[in-house]
Amino acid sequence: MNTSWTRRDFVKTSVAAGCGLWTASGLPAQAAFRTRLHKAMIRKQPTEKEMQELKDAGFEGYESSAILPPEEAAECRKLAEKVGLRIHSVLRGWAEFNSNDPAKVQGSLKITEDALRAARAYGAETVLLVPCRVGSKEMAIPEPWEFEIEFDEKTGHVKKVVAGDNGKYKDYIAAHNHATDTSRAAVQKLIPLAEEMKVIIALENVGNKLWVKPALFQNFVASFRSPWVKAYFDIGNHVRYQKPEDWIHILGPLIVKCHVKDFLLNPDGHGGKMVHPREGSIHWPAVRQALDDIGYNGWLSIEDNGLSLEEFSKRLDLIIAGK
Repeated sequence: MNTSWTRRDFVKTSVAAGCGLWTASGLPAQAAFRTRLHKAMIRKQPTEKEMQELKDAGFEGYESSAILPPEEAAECRKLAEKVGLRIHSVLRGWAEFNSNDPAKVQGSLKITEDALRAARAYGAETVLLVPCRVGSKEMAIPEPWEFEIEFDEKTGHVKKVVAGDNGKYKDYIAAHNHATDTSRAAVQKLIPLAEEMKVIIALENVGNKLWVKPALFQNFVASFRSPWVKAYFDIGNHVRYQKPEDWIHILGPLIVKCHVKDFLLNPDGHGGKMVHPREGSIHWPAVRQALDDIGYNGWLSIEDNGLSLEEFSKRLDLIIAGK
């Protein structure tokens, strides 16, 4: 029996399931929605046994955090296709494009270039990239619930981050604008290779204190005006700043991939902690509807541990079903 999964097979499966047929758990997930969502986990470089466990639990693919040489990535792709999985993305992670050390900037560019080449060999469509981060013990940064950002739409530069006097945050505003400029310059350098590899640079703003409101992040990602630069939206990491469904509606077609985890806000809405999907403050039916509203057909990758693959799969089925 041939269990390899080509891109054409994947498209056919997506179309068929999008007509409202079934999910792995038997939930009528697609009956109420126009869009088709696919289940994945994040893995480094799983063995064939681990891949089979993912498949048996109802997952359709995974996101690799292993930036391998192309020849090794190609072998990993063959193994995944043998089991019947897709390696849909490469998690490159944090870069240092705002560093004042040119060697660190060049090093970050080199790793990202390697990730793009690995993604091509994996058969992946995207590379997740967090361009940089800001913050120090000495730098005053607003709490998530305090942000009221004003920015220049042409430059993406932040003018205010809270209501009233922003003097306390002048260093943060300067660092934010520097990060925007340097990240934009670095990503621009990567676009030709992304186009050559046919792999999208999927920008993520997780935990880096940057672009923390959806309109600002939308402006930054859209500023590249390139089909090879889009947004990787982490559903769980953004609820502390604004409802995920708001982020989804504002980012719209810029969203190319989604991470799934949850965040439990404190009773006063200030602060909280990461929890397993469906145990926190996210209103998952609203998230599912928002993804349908923007026409998102794509992957939901669990970024979490501590539960069985079967349990994570069941929770994704519920989310996909809008429950």
